[in-house]
Amino acid sequence: RSKPKAVEEILKIDIKPGWKKGTKITFPEKGNQEPGVRPADLIFVVDEKPHALFKRDGNDLVVHRKVSLLEALSGKTVELTTLDGRFLTVPVDEVIKPGHEVVIANEGMPISKEPNNRGDLRIKFDVKFPSRLTAEQKSDLKRVLGGGL
Repeated sequence: RSKPKAVEEILKIDIKPGWKKGTKITFPEKGNQEPGVRPADLIFVVDEKPHALFKRDGNDLVVHRKVSLLEALSGKTVELTTLDGRFLTVPVDEVIKPGHEVVIANEGMPISKEPNNRGDLRIKFDVKFPSRLTAEQKSDLKRVLGGGL
């Protein structure tokens, strides 16, 4: 009876941009072998490493930004670096309400089956409200805003 021998083989996987978690890559008959039995398939399953800034939602990328109440009322320019290293400047001129979202088309994940298309980048805003206001600040706000809110 012969002793089984280990055989080394290098298998190359070309990871395509935009592949989703759970994507399977199969190498037919590259698994364990036993005499007289067809070798098993070797299957790799893609997982995603969490990113410090972006969260993936399908083909979209989501980023959260905190803004002060003043910025929420007067406007804010969001600056961020994309996953592929480009710098984006996004002016937000409308009033930012809690939960407000700005969508930038084609700045999300590459769509692996449609190489020329990408998902969207979604910027979600959290408005930081002050914990207290002085009597003078309240008076100034009433004067400036005129109770018309």
